[in-house]
Amino acid sequence: MKGVDPTTGGPYIQAAAFCEQVLQEKDGILSLIRIVDTITQEVEIKGTPPPETLKEAPPLRYRLKLVLMLKAGKARGPHQVKITPILPTGETKTPFIGTLHFEGEEKGANLILDFAFEFPYEGLYWFEVCLNEHLLTQLPLRVRRSISVLP
Repeated sequence: MKGVDPTTGGPYIQAAAFCEQVLQEKDGILSLIRIVDTITQEVEIKGTPPPETLKEAPPLRYRLKLVLMLKAGKARGPHQVKITPILPTGETKTPFIGTLHFEGEEKGANLILDFAFEFPYEGLYWFEVCLNEHLLTQLPLRVRRSISVLP
């Protein structure tokens, strides 16, 4: 997959991040609250578990917001955006597909995706962001497990 060629004049990434909350004021200005790049899953196990149990934990379902802010540059009209989750195993999940509309110049287009994603594994997840089938960027998100052994 080819990257977006910056010599074509846009669109350009202003921000791309995961966060817990987004505030959007009446004037359209966004505030990203608690930008996240690592999620820690707390797992409590009673007694002394066998070593293989420490590797297994229920999938973590976590609600996040993915924020993509782009500035048009020379881009005009509707453009397809596709965000594909890639698991630590290399497996891809069903992508989110949407449309952003650009008016050109400094005018921007924002995508605020509110989703609850199920993380079946510990490790590094990548979210590939494509615009019109061209790779725009990738967002990493690490899932860690913290095991507490209870008496």
